[in-house]
Amino acid sequence: MHATAAAALNATPSGSREAWGWRGRTLGRPVATTSGEGWLRLVSVPVDKAGGKLWEGPQKAEQLMPPAVPRPRLRERRTWAEGEHGYLAELYDKITASTITTHEPILREAPDLDNAWWDGLSTALDAIATVPSHRVAVRQEYLDRAMPEYLGIPVNTTVPAWATSHGDLHWANLTSPTLTVLDWEGWGAAPAGYDAALLYAYSLLVPETAAEVHRRLAHVLATPAGRFAGLAVITELLQTTTRGDNLDLEGPLRTWLSEITR
Repeated sequence: MHATAAAALNATPSGSREAWGWRGRTLGRPVATTSGEGWLRLVSVPVDKAGGKLWEGPQKAEQLMPPAVPRPRLRERRTWAEGEHGYLAELYDKITASTITTHEPILREAPDLDNAWWDGLSTALDAIATVPSHRVAVRQEYLDRAMPEYLGIPVNTTVPAWATSHGDLHWANLTSPTLTVLDWEGWGAAPAGYDAALLYAYSLLVPETAAEVHRRLAHVLATPAGRFAGLAVITELLQTTTRGDNLDLEGPLRTWLSEITR
């Protein structure tokens, strides 16, 4: 189906690289086109799930995100259904920088990132937060239900401040040495500071990088709203541990929870 998508977009697969997404839901490959090198990403879902927020996220990001947010530019897209599956093909400009992690969102060794990279990240997150949109990344109803259950403590679940967020800011969605922010499916409103808190959480196994994230993004994280965003992120990731994911983060997440609530 990736070859079918390439033909529909007048693109030719180039090289052998394949980038598979979570549980094989997406496949990205480099392609050659008449307008230069590109990257063709194909999404496959059950046909009754084809559409909605995740389906439209990259297209809306292309339309609404400002230039201060470095991202792959979306050139074209196609959607179709065949049998039990719906498909979304997206042709992007090719990004030459590598993702900081390759197979998972969790950081396991300290990356070599310069001041320009960190400044660019801070600027990008601030710019994302100002984008007006009706999209939602984290719902108040979810927090009302999940925070008491997974945090295990009494907590005021009312979000103190909302802001537009990338929604899935982790190390496999960031490139270096040049910063690019990848994967714009799930962006939308979330607790202010959510992106910074999520990146911090995925850094906890590398304390020096976690400390650097907190220092560089302290204007977001070291605020009441940022601390609430931390509780929201801890809630979500502790829930994933009950499904067998992110198990090595559970201890550090509970330590962080103690620090916030103390």
